[in-house]
Amino acid sequence: MTNYDEIYFKSFCEGLKPDPNFTVSAWADSHRVLSSISSSEPGPWRTDRTPYLKEIMDCLSPSHPCEKVVFMKGAQIGGTECGNNWMGFVIHHAPGPMLIVNPTVETAKRTSKMRIDPAIENCPALKEKVKDPRARDSGNTILMKEFPGGVLVMTGANSAVGLRSMPIRYLFLDEVDGYPDDAAGEGDPVNLAIQRTATFSNRKIFMISTPTIKNFSRIETAFLEGDQRYFFVPCPECGEFQILKWSQIKWPKGKPESAYYACKKCGSVWEDHQKAEILRQGKWVATNPSANSKTISFHLSSLYSPHGWVSFGDIAKEFSEVHKDPPRLQVWTNTKLAETWEDMAGEVIDPTGLMKRRENFGTRLPKDIAIITAGVDVQDNRIELEIVGWGQDEESWSLDYQVIYGDPSTPNLWRDLDEILNHNFAHQRELPNLAITAVCIDSGGHYTDHVINYCNERKHKKIWAIKGSSAGYGIPIWPARASQNKRLKKPVYVIGVNDAKETLMQRLRIAEEGAGHWHFPIERDAEWFAQVTSEIVKTKYVKGRPVRQWMPRREGAKTEGLDCRVYAFAALRGLVRNWKLDLNKAVENLQKIPLKNSNKQDQPVTQTANVRRIRKVRSRGII
Repeated sequence: MTNYDEIYFKSFCEGLKPDPNFTVSAWADSHRVLSSISSSEPGPWRTDRTPYLKEIMDCLSPSHPCEKVVFMKGAQIGGTECGNNWMGFVIHHAPGPMLIVNPTVETAKRTSKMRIDPAIENCPALKEKVKDPRARDSGNTILMKEFPGGVLVMTGANSAVGLRSMPIRYLFLDEVDGYPDDAAGEGDPVNLAIQRTATFSNRKIFMISTPTIKNFSRIETAFLEGDQRYFFVPCPECGEFQILKWSQIKWPKGKPESAYYACKKCGSVWEDHQKAEILRQGKWVATNPSANSKTISFHLSSLYSPHGWVSFGDIAKEFSEVHKDPPRLQVWTNTKLAETWEDMAGEVIDPTGLMKRRENFGTRLPKDIAIITAGVDVQDNRIELEIVGWGQDEESWSLDYQVIYGDPSTPNLWRDLDEILNHNFAHQRELPNLAITAVCIDSGGHYTDHVINYCNERKHKKIWAIKGSSAGYGIPIWPARASQNKRLKKPVYVIGVNDAKETLMQRLRIAEEGAGHWHFPIERDAEWFAQVTSEIVKTKYVKGRPVRQWMPRREGAKTEGLDCRVYAFAALRGLVRNWKLDLNKAVENLQKIPLKNSNKQDQPVTQTANVRRIRKVRSRGII
């Protein structure tokens, strides 16, 4: 027998071997080593640290008959590492083609570098299977790892090519609620990926995510299709098994960091340090055992997070900080309770009611404004802009709204815009007049080149050309980096307008001053309020899947007021993400500065000299 015949014969025999009668959790306890790069507790994996993950991992083992495992989870409970243990098991013991899908290709690359590569590098059993990426023709790249008998491919849900590239036996869908509604026009990315597994009778699919909006959450839909398992734990005093629920979290008045759990039966107090023993005795119970036996689903909130990770007090303290701000409360509900958020966005906001909240700001900037941004919308015969002041927890003051008429293809209109954007605002505190820190200008209309060129010449002033993303929800309000306009080769930032509108519209309902509250000046007219409330969320079905879409309440309604606020908000998020602005810290520093003498007169905050000049020119009919 020749060497080649021997190699082929050995490979043939390997292929005939049945999958090992060995579980993923047992493999992880024997082989997995956590890296300091991706774990707060580096070292050998111990399933007894997160005992609730054992059953989930074992359902992913070849010996278990289920086909799909769904995990609807909170943050900081080890869910993604559960999937990485499965990946290690596949490479070592049950090789085959495996696909890991993250929300975007960029996220997939980051996951590969921060989690997958360290997992392989720190595990001798995996390191000998996957060659060193520095070796020539190693088959080890950022998004692909070859190993004997199989290959691991990583991609983003926004890449249709990556989702239909090859047949897959093992499919790991991570953070599915962060996926776009559509993958480059080819349909739902989850369905596209699952179709890749159709030719394997022994396939395994693992779906994992924190949930988002009720009735639109992919992970909730998948969870409800399964047997709906919850983790029941016993009371240390009375022994009553129960699901950990937020309603049983209590704390002394004014001290959420001292929160504890109260048994629903006997009322006894469970402290955070008791979690290890409580979790060790816990058990998964299927609450819908009549469901399709091929789909097993698990739900787990962050209340189960082990001692030393996230405590009852941490969760309660965060709640006390966000409970008045709906967008942040939604994030808390999704990530800490692993529950979907009841969508209020489809409800109409009454603009007349908002007008009753108008205030007299006086002649200077309100005392708690630390940062000013502006949003600019470009129309065929005018430019509209809003100037917004920002305070703690993104409380906002609409300082000015202007409409400048003219031809955007001529320099005159842009000179008038310069004069407004260069204005400095007198403050109530003893500090120099405040300038506009950042500006976003929409480049998506008929004057794309003019906008991009204008912004590029002023990028040192943080005046940015932006364009709204058409990819639906899950797009960051501000991107990590700018895109390049294909024709001009100049930067354009693609912003997540849907998520921005979602946040702003929820905050528009906040009547109390504080986090997220909108303040309106006394002179603002009814037309502006109508524009700000001109859109609502409607549901449409795309290839059978419900999709949320912001649309005008009535045909032909003007939306420039809302658009300008979205752009001003995006400018603030750009400062936070790219310029490391800590808004709350800026407000804290501001509040240390004393107020000015109230007798001193300053120019009105909403009537700049530049604005008066432009109004005067307009009245002559020149603009």
